[in-house]
Formats: sequence, C-alpha cells, structure tokens
Amino acid sequence: MDKNFIIGLVLIMLMLIGYQILVPKPVEPTPVEQTRSDTVRRAAATPISASDSSNTSTSSDSVAKAEAKDLVIETQDTRVVFTNKGGVLKEVMLKKYKTYDKKPLYLISEAHNQFKIDFPTQTGDVTLTNVFFSTDAKDQQLTEKDSAVVTYRVNLKNNQFVEQTYVVHGAGYVIDYSIKSNGLGLGDKSVTFNWQNDLLQLENDMKKNREVVTINYYTDELLSLPTSPTANEEEKTADPVKWFTIKHKYFLAGLIADKHPFNNVALNANVNPNDSTIVKTMRVSAGIPMSSIQKGEAKFQFFLGPNDYHLVDKVQAENFDENVYLGYAFLKPINKFFLVPLFNFLEKFVSNYGLLIILLVLFVKTLLTPLTYKSYISMAKMKLLAPELEEIRAQNPDDMAKQQQDQMKLYQQVGVSPLSGCIPVLATMPILFSLFFLFPNLIELRQQSFLWASDLSTYDSFIKLPFTVPFGVGNHISLFTMMMTASSIGYAYYNNQITPTQPGPVNMKMLGYIMPLMFMFVLNSFPAGLTFYYFVSNIVTIAQQLLIKRFVNEDKIRAILEENRRKNANGEKKQTKFQKYLEKSLQAADEAKKKQAELEKRAKKK
Repeated sequence: MDKNFIIGLVLIMLMLIGYQILVPKPVEPTPVEQTRSDTVRRAAATPISASDSSNTSTSSDSVAKAEAKDLVIETQDTRVVFTNKGGVLKEVMLKKYKTYDKKPLYLISEAHNQFKIDFPTQTGDVTLTNVFFSTDAKDQQLTEKDSAVVTYRVNLKNNQFVEQTYVVHGAGYVIDYSIKSNGLGLGDKSVTFNWQNDLLQLENDMKKNREVVTINYYTDELLSLPTSPTANEEEKTADPVKWFTIKHKYFLAGLIADKHPFNNVALNANVNPNDSTIVKTMRVSAGIPMSSIQKGEAKFQFFLGPNDYHLVDKVQAENFDENVYLGYAFLKPINKFFLVPLFNFLEKFVSNYGLLIILLVLFVKTLLTPLTYKSYISMAKMKLLAPELEEIRAQNPDDMAKQQQDQMKLYQQVGVSPLSGCIPVLATMPILFSLFFLFPNLIELRQQSFLWASDLSTYDSFIKLPFTVPFGVGNHISLFTMMMTASSIGYAYYNNQITPTQPGPVNMKMLGYIMPLMFMFVLNSFPAGLTFYYFVSNIVTIAQQLLIKRFVNEDKIRAILEENRRKNANGEKKQTKFQKYLEKSLQAADEAKKKQAELEKRAKKK
C-alpha cells in the first residue's frame, strides 16, 4: 500500500476524531421541542391569534405549559388566580373557610372547573379559552380599600380583537367582569358562555350534599334545577336569565348580568353515585348578545363566596338574596324580618352558638308567654270539667255524635272554648317550621362546635353504627335528636296529665307520644343546632307551665266556671262569638237529628 496513502488516511481519521472532540455535535430538536421553541419566539413578539389556534390543533401539553402564565391577586377574603390561556379564572380559594376535613376551600379549581367561550368571527367561531391572551397586569396583594384591574386582550383576523377585563376588590366576594370586541356584521349573533364545575365535597355528609346542591337561575322569578341524589337533571329556558348560581350547600359560584340578560340558557346536573369525591358536575350554557359586546355593554359580576344572607342581600342583582332558602312564601317573612335579624343581633354579644341558641329560645318563649299563660288557663278549665265530660261519655258510650253534642252544650254553659288552648301552639308552629328551613341554610352555624357536637350545621354523630338504618336515620345516632325526642315525650306526658281525653276516632294522647318518635327518624340527620333548639324549647315550655301553675288558683277558676254557668242559665251573660257558634251548631245538630228520625219513621211505615 502506498506510504502517502496510509499517512493521508491516518491524518483524515485524526481530523475527524479531533472535530468530534473539539466541536460538539448540535442536538437535533424533537418535533415537539421545535414547535415549542418556534411558538415561544412568536409569543414574545405578539400574542397567538385566534385564527391560528382555530385552524391548527394545540400542539401538546408541553406547549400549553410553556405558554400559560398565571396571575395571582390576593385579597382579604380570597386568593384569585387568572390564566392567560383563555383569559379566564383558574382558581378561587376562600381564605376564611375550610372544607369539612380542614383543607383549603376552592370554589374554582384548575382540575375541576372549565370555562369555554365560543366567540363568533367573520371566518367562523373561535374558542377563546384555547387562545393565549396578553396582559400588563402583575401579581398583587390588595388591602381592603384597594382594587386590581386585570385586562386580557387578543387580536383576531380581520383586525378584530377581544378584550376581557376583571376588577378584583380588596374585600368581598364579587369580581366585576366585562368583555368587548369589534367586528362588522356580527350584531345578530351570540357568544356562547359554557361553565362546567365539579362540585367538590365541602361538607361531611355526601348524601345530604347531593340532596341540596343545585343550579339557581332568575328570570322574573327564582327557578332551580331539580335536586336528586342519584338522577341526572337537565333544563332549558328561552326566557332571558338575569343571573345564575351553582349552589353548594353553603357556597355559591355564580354570574350576574348587568344590562343585557343571558339567552338560550341550558343547565345540567350529572351525578355519579359511586364517586366519593365529586358531589355533582354542574354545567351551564348561556348566550351573550354580540351586540352588547360590540357596544361595550356586556358587563357582569362573578359572585364566588359563602351563601350568607347578609352578603348576598347586598349584591346588586334582583332578588339575589333568594339563594338563601328561607322556607315557603308564608314562612319567609318570619325568617327574613324576625329570626335572621334576631340571630345576628345576638351574635354581637355571644360568640358561642350553643349559648346563642339558648338565648334565642328564651327570647321567643318570653315573647309568647301571654299566649302560653292563656293556654294553661284553658287547659286548667278543661281539667276541672273532666269529671263532667267523663259522665257524658258514660251516658252515651256508643253514640259519638251524642257525646260531642252534650260536650258542646257543657262548653256553652260554662263559657269555655276548647280551642283556646290551641292558640299558643298555632302561634308557635310557624316559628318552629321557619327554624326547620332556616337552620339547615344558616352558614353561621357551619363548623361551630358546642358540647360534643363539632359542627352545629350538621348532625352530631354521638354514636357511630356499623350499619345503616333506613327511614333517614343513617349510620349514626344523634344525641341531640334523642334528647329532643325524650323532652317531646316528657312534654306530651305532662300535657296529658292536665288535659281530659277527647272523644274521637284518634286517641290524641297517644298521638302525642307517637309524633316525637316519628320526628326522631326524620331529624336524626338534620343539623345539631336545630334539634338542640327544639330540645331547649321543650324544656323551657315545661318550665314555663310549671311556673305558671304556682300562680294559678284552681278554686278561683272553678268559681268563674260556676258563675258563667249561672249567668248563661239566667241569660245575664252576653254570648261570645264562640258560644254563638256553639249554639248554631247545636241547633243544626238537633234539626239534623229530627230529620233523621222522621226519615226512619217513614221508612218503617212503608
């Protein structure tokens, strides 16, 4: 082999080896990495246009991570995180509240919330939430009187732009939101705003949560998506919707329209009974008129906070306070104008909510003392008449109609109204029913402990059962419910001692024992604050009657009855309305009896 050839070959090999050592070979980017670097360079110059994002698929998760940028605004009450991907809310955490297991409480979280805004353009709809917006806003920590303005903007094709502006206030749970754009020939179209929210479990009882979470929406009246712990629900409405809220048991995530209401609203609630994390998945689709966006009139408010009556009542939206359910129409005024103000008045002086409930009972019972006194006097009169009533029943043991007729004559003679003892009960019932609706919706009781109950807004699980009892009892025993039941039975026993047995197909005395047992099953899973109120109310009522008994002289009452009997017999006493009613009833009964006798007599002749 030629010597020069060998030397040349060796030199070439040495040169190649030296080049490999001294000059590293550049690494070829993978297709994804190359796309990322190109995209980042474009993003540095100008935001990604919606037309590009709509005509080409979003590259990959790594692209989104490279481009997405969070913006954090902290207030006294919330921590709000925005993202430039879509220019939407990414997270909202409520600082002053925790979940039932003491974790941070998120009403909007990245993994369980999705906004989708389909925006019409001259070249077709663009999904804005796939578009990357630009903003000059920076992270901020706000004081109570501060506010932060966050504006996201993106340029579209044909010189069209979209601008979304948020105003976050230093205190409270309202975030102002507006969206505006330009563009010709689009005024008759609508932007479709889609909101999907997985309701995380914020309270301890998953079944109870699924029974109460819903979507409220307001047209000219408050409407709600039907609630079911197991079934999916769906509704559509063509009526303009002024606001809607995704409602947890004690919290709201909603959107309120300012001037131009939403159109073509569709609502869905989907539930997976086997899911132990998600209560329900809520979806709302709402149309925003494009004309209002072009005029700069598409203004809204997010409400993301507790469903506290005093907070929602201040929101500038028609009847937004109805998100706090205060009972049926005839009960709502009692809660709104009496019990809620009274409860909040007592809050100023008492920090322990168990003691506050006791004070609430004492105040209500003191207010009703005159009626309680009148009821006791009526029962005392009935007790004194018990021997005569028993004699009437013995005279006609098989003739119920005759018994009732003779009893009415007796009442007329002595001037007693057996209904007067029911007046305090009837006066108390609306308050008890109002509390039945108020306490489960009173966020003030949430996570407030008293005695063995760790949370007065839910049941006190004094005893855990290894099995589930049907009829609403569940897998626990509530001690407050047991105490309420025992006090109700004790109150029924006390009443039965001073109330004579009334004739009729139903034994009212036995009913007084049966009803508390029935309510025990119903209320075992209700808030401990409610059953504790009922327990204290029963105890105070018994104490009231025992106290009144010490000041009531039965001999004086007996003398009054005899005096009434004498005056009525001589025609000296003017008849009361009830006595006139009794007299007419007796006359009608006598006439009916005579007609029946004549008919029987004619039938025998035939």
